[in-house]
Amino acid sequence: MSRFDKVDQLLQRFLANGPAGCGCAIAQNGQVLYEGYHGYADVETRKPITEDTVYRLFSMTKVVVCAAALMLYERGQFLLNEPLYEYLPEYRNSYVFKTAPNGHTYIDKADNPILIKHIFNMSAGIPYASEFSETGKAMHKVITALKEKQGKYDLRTEIKALSEVPLAFEPGTRWLYGYGHDLVAGLIEVISGKSLGQFLKDEIFDPLGMNNTGYRYRGDIESRMASMYQRTDSGKLEKIEGFLDEYHQPDAIYEGGGAGLYSTVKDYLTFSQMMSNGGTVNGVNLLGRKTIDLMRTNHLNTAQLSDFTNSYHTGYGYGLGVRTLMDKAAGHANSSIGEFGWTGMAGTWVSIDPSEQFSVVYMHQLDPNMEEYHHLRIRAAAYSCL
Repeated sequence: MSRFDKVDQLLQRFLANGPAGCGCAIAQNGQVLYEGYHGYADVETRKPITEDTVYRLFSMTKVVVCAAALMLYERGQFLLNEPLYEYLPEYRNSYVFKTAPNGHTYIDKADNPILIKHIFNMSAGIPYASEFSETGKAMHKVITALKEKQGKYDLRTEIKALSEVPLAFEPGTRWLYGYGHDLVAGLIEVISGKSLGQFLKDEIFDPLGMNNTGYRYRGDIESRMASMYQRTDSGKLEKIEGFLDEYHQPDAIYEGGGAGLYSTVKDYLTFSQMMSNGGTVNGVNLLGRKTIDLMRTNHLNTAQLSDFTNSYHTGYGYGLGVRTLMDKAAGHANSSIGEFGWTGMAGTWVSIDPSEQFSVVYMHQLDPNMEEYHHLRIRAAAYSCL
């Protein structure tokens, strides 16, 4: 019996009440130890999940974008404690939503500027556009107006428009998931003079041979995309439209830092192995080992950690764009201290472990993604194979 049979059996069991199909690959020291593909990329046409299946990464885009920005950090192009407005001048004068003792909400000038480290570690006070906060509501209003006025627009146009929205809190004081890594992407574009997609292609995807990763459909990518599904209350799988798929179209111009990339399991495994092996894989070096250590160090204080922690992230802190394991007992985790990675909204997941030069990539396309059920089980099964 192979030591990876338990992973294979787990993936097969997932299909009963979870995704239509899924893929997983495990590597160590630059060598692929396991690949498993189960179920269907499209149920209706009986198209199977294979190594060539392409998945929407959603927020697993963030790990790639933050790593790309840290390549510029290593070149001395910016410092983490510099004000963001030095590079994105529209953020020179930020305002904050505040609440008076009587419960009234008002707007006041921020006491301190947003620093670059705040956009990496989600402490800038900028959520995603939503109805869950005053800042989120205001962002939604701005984005709606921008779409009505301009139709298609690029990331820098959106960043400039959203800079007028007051922050949810004083920069650096709390943790709030959201738009920070889109600002990291804007930083990359300003410093490099390239679009985000071009920078990632030139600096990461081409050097690593990640030919199935990007923002825009090309070649046969669209035909290899896994379909998105929901499970109905009766347990039946129902195909739904892929979120953000309009941004994959060849004529789209928006490239987000927080979501928007697609990839295959094997492509993302190559990236994860680079990160787990001190920035080098297949003879290609992209990042320094000590920079990756900085990325996977917890950057949150006690108050911020209380905002971040939930049952899915128990035992983890948050670094420069990634979760990072701080307490194995609290996390009930058989991975290593400093194991890091992130998750995508449709069910993609990566674990990167430099102490073992080990990485795991798992992908499915399901809404809701059932991340806690699937990912923590994959973690347990994959790390038991070491």
